Formats: sequence, C-alpha cells, structure tokens
Amino acid sequence: MQKKSLRIHYLQHVPFEGPGFIESWAMVRGHRLTSTRLYDGQPMPAAEELDWLVILGGPMSVYDENRYPWLAREKRFIGEALHREKGVIGICLGAQLLACVLGAKVTRNPCVEIGWHPVEKTVQASQSNLSGFLPERFAAFHWHGDTFEIPRGAVHLARSQACETQAFAFGDRVAALQFHLESTRESVEQLVHNCPEDLADGPYVQGAAEMLTDLDRFRAINGLMADFLDGLAGPDGLSDRLTG
Repeated sequence: MQKKSLRIHYLQHVPFEGPGFIESWAMVRGHRLTSTRLYDGQPMPAAEELDWLVILGGPMSVYDENRYPWLAREKRFIGEALHREKGVIGICLGAQLLACVLGAKVTRNPCVEIGWHPVEKTVQASQSNLSGFLPERFAAFHWHGDTFEIPRGAVHLARSQACETQAFAFGDRVAALQFHLESTRESVEQLVHNCPEDLADGPYVQGAAEMLTDLDRFRAINGLMADFLDGLAGPDGLSDRLTG
C-alpha cells in the first residue's frame, strides 16, 4: 500500500537555520513541504491545511517576546496544532517551544552544549512508541544553551552528559528533540558563521574544525533522522493517526 503524501509545514526563526536534511527527506518521499519565515513576518497557514508541523531551532529564548513579538503568535499556532492532534516535531528551540506550550518551564542549561556529543535513551523511553525509532546510544549534533522540563503527561526519551532532558514524546504524535539530526555540513557552517560568539571555551563546546571535518557524522545523523521520520510517517506512526 502506498504511503500517504504528507503536508509538512515548518516554522523558521532565523535565515541561517533551515530544515536541513528534512527538506531532502520530504522531497525524496514525495511529501509537500511549506514554510513560514517568522523573521520576515510571513503569515501562518490554517492549521487544518497541514498534517505535520516542524518547529526549527533559533538563537532566541522562548520568553523573548518583547524582542520577537511573533513568538506569541507562534505559541498560539503550536497550541492550535496540538489541539487539532496534528503531528508536531520540535527541534532545539522548537523543542523548548513545545515544552513551553505544554506548560513546562524552559531554563538555562548548566552549561552550553555545542558540537558532537553522545545521547542515550532513558529507561522511561520504553513507555513511548516513538522511542523505537532511536538507537540506545548515538552521537548527535548540539547547539544550545537552554533546556526544558519534561511536560506533565510526556515521556522523557533521551539525555546526555551535559543536558538531562534531550527529548520527550507527548502521545504518539508529538516529539521534541533538543539535539539535531537534521544538520548538514552546510547548516553547521552557517551556525559557525552567524553565531561565533557561542563558541567560547567550555567543557562541552567544540571548535569549528572538530565539528565540520568528519562527514560520516552528518551521514549518520541524517540516517537516524530518516529512520525517525519514516517511522512517524509509516503505518504505525503519525500519518495514520491524523484526524484532519
């Protein structure tokens, strides 16, 4: 049976953090991919016109509504997507926004985590169907200084040595990933170019050369992202649970 073609919409917060590998995955799989560039003041679509909502990363805080007034509009839209039981995937800032909309606190992490660092699944992860699409332990790309609490009713999926809350699932439709599996060499180059001030000395901060040299790392995380998205879109994943 042919899989359903999904209408996937992503929210982009800054010009230099796009969908990365997700765009390639959607194109190859025949899914429709649209976007709202919030930094350009673009309007949101009607929530009923999408199947999945993907919320990308960004350097701002979820509470920076005075500097970025569109954050309030974005939170309302995320809430509407959740209410309509759409598939929702939050990445980095997107994961923090999901946590915030679900009533959890977002705070500074004890340390900045930038570069390639291992992530491992929690014991609780077995309680979620979404955990089956992730290995027990894997290297992921990170670029964050904030973290989030696990929302009430969510399942804590993953942690790292630097950050206790790396991922959660909320039901079978909603996933928050603090780490990046969508990153490509080009997208990390953009981060290095646009956010050099983040690369201060720290126990979990790598230099640009260490982050960019090994192309096999990017192929590995993109493979994990493909597995994760394919699982969500498959017969036991999000696409067959959408209510429209």
